[in-house]
Amino acid sequence: MIQTLPITKAREDLTTLVDNARLRLDEYIITVNGYPAAVLMSVAEYDSLKETNEILDNPQLMAAIKEGEEDIRMNRVHDWKEVKEELKIDVQRKTYRTGQKRVKKHL
Repeated sequence: MIQTLPITKAREDLTTLVDNARLRLDEYIITVNGYPAAVLMSVAEYDSLKETNEILDNPQLMAAIKEGEEDIRMNRVHDWKEVKEELKIDVQRKTYRTGQKRVKKHL
């Protein structure tokens, strides 16, 4: 939930605001003289926002995402079972086959 509050109130309640941002993902717009000046949010939300911006700023990645979405729309997809068989992956045992050997692998 986003709330707007003056810096004087934020200063008084800073510990509670930080706890709410961290635990409940609350967000706060802090004003100075009635104008928005800063935002208080959890580190998790901040990291997520930064990562989203990095993805949106990467033309190659955005093109790959759009291509994947188009593949899904056009049903150019593979069943997970087929993929496992083609790659010789045994997910339940977390192993894969290389020739005759069975090698443990962390998937």
